[in-house]
Formats: sequence, structure tokens, C-alpha cells
Amino acid sequence: MSIKKFLASVRDAFNGFLIIFRSEQNFRVQTAVSIIVLVAAFYFPLRVWEVILIILLIVMVLTMEILNTAFEYIADLLKPRLHHYVRSIKDIMAAAVFLTAIGAGVIGFIIFLPHFLNIWK
Repeated sequence: MSIKKFLASVRDAFNGFLIIFRSEQNFRVQTAVSIIVLVAAFYFPLRVWEVILIILLIVMVLTMEILNTAFEYIADLLKPRLHHYVRSIKDIMAAAVFLTAIGAGVIGFIIFLPHFLNIWK
């Protein structure tokens, strides 16, 4: 792989981020929450594995949102030729993102709760 092709791939990926960031409110909200969580992860004295887990969960939630958006775009392209399955696919993908976000939130709550309780003592 040449450097030129690699840089073109990086540019294309960056363009993908710009597209989803501009078009999807949920992605913008999730990105803002992710930044807040990352700041908290480096503020509190977390163990290394906890920080790694938080980063993995953030990447997972954002990746799910990107995949959801891609599936929605594909489904919208096919909509004229399909029926109720398009709506079902969109709902199923939204459920996948929601489940991932809820799971990440619960794990984040478990990790951060003791640190927030120490602040309030």
C-alpha cells in the first residue's frame, strides 16, 4: 500500500466522520457525552483497565451509531422497491444502538459511582 493511497483512505474516513457529524444529531450528542466521560476518566483515579474499558465502550457506541446511519442510508435508497421491512430494519438498528448505549451507561455508572460518592462525602 502506498502512502498516497493510505492518505486517501484517511481522508475518506475523515469525510465519513464529517458526514455523520453534520447529519446525525444522535452522533453529535454521543460525541459530546463521550468527551465528558473521557475527561472524567482522566480526572478520577481510575485503574488502567477501567479507562481502557471506557474507551472501548465509547468506540462501540459511536461505531454502532455509524453503522446504524449507514444502514438507514441504504434502506432509504431501497425504500421505493421494498415494503415494511425497511421500517423494521431501521427500528432493529436503532435498538442495537440503544442497547449498546444503555450497556455502556450502566458500566460507566458502575465505574464512576464510587468516585462521585467520594466527592459528596
